[in-house]
Amino acid sequence: MIELKSSEEIKKMQASGKVVSKVLKRMQLEVRPGVSTWHLDKIAEEVIRSCGAVPSFLGYGGFPGSICASVNEEVVHGIPSKTKILREGDIVGIDVGAYLDGFHADAALTIPVGKVASEAQRLLEQTQKSLNKAIELVKPGIHLGDISNMVETYATAGKLGIVRDYCGHGVGRKLHEEPCVLNYGPKGKGPILKEGMVLAIEPMLNLGGDEVEVLDNDWTVVTKDGSYSAHFEHSVAVTQNGHLILTA
Repeated sequence: MIELKSSEEIKKMQASGKVVSKVLKRMQLEVRPGVSTWHLDKIAEEVIRSCGAVPSFLGYGGFPGSICASVNEEVVHGIPSKTKILREGDIVGIDVGAYLDGFHADAALTIPVGKVASEAQRLLEQTQKSLNKAIELVKPGIHLGDISNMVETYATAGKLGIVRDYCGHGVGRKLHEEPCVLNYGPKGKGPILKEGMVLAIEPMLNLGGDEVEVLDNDWTVVTKDGSYSAHFEHSVAVTQNGHLILTA
C-alpha cells in the first residue's frame, strides 16, 4: 500500500529535504579535478550531522558511505573511495539521503568535473530536463505512468539509453517505499496520485544503450557498454493543488 503523509509530516520531510539540498549545493562547490570521492563523502556527512540529521545511506543494507558517488559509466551506488580521484572531463553523480525527525528525504544530481565533452554536457542537460518535465506533471489525479512516460519521451528524443533495471520510489518513514517509479512506460497506467504521496523521481539515462550490470563489490551499477550515465532526483510531495519539491 502507498503511504499517505499528513501536512505535518510533509513539513518534517521538507526539513529533511533542506538538509539534502544543502549537501548537494556543497558538493557542487567541492567537485573539481584532483578530489577523491572519499573526500566528498566526508564533507557530506559533516554537513548532514551539523544539521542534526543522520545520513540515510550509511549502513543501509551494509552500504559504507554517506553518499553514493558514481563516476562516468557508473550509474548509481558508487562507493566513495580514497583511490577514486576525479579528473577533468569526468562527470560524477552524487546521491544523498538525510534522516531527520523520523523522515527521510532523497535527491541526486550529476556534476561536471571541470570542462566536459559536449556529449557529456548534453547528457546532463537532457537528464535534468527529463526530471523537471516529469515533476511539472505531478498533481492529484494523474497516473504514475504519466511521469514515467514523460521521462521516456525526453530520453527517446535525445537518443539516450534508459536504465530499466532500477527505478525511483516512494520515500518517507522508510528510505524506500511503494511505489516503484519507472523511467519508461505508457501514459494512463499505474496508481492514481493522491494528496500526501511522496515520490523520489529519479531519471537515470545513458549516452549509450539501456543495459547495466553490477560490479563485484555488489553495489556499483555500471553501463554494460561503458557509456557515460547521468542521474538526477528530487523528493516530491503531491499536494492539494499540485506538488512541492521537498529537496529543492
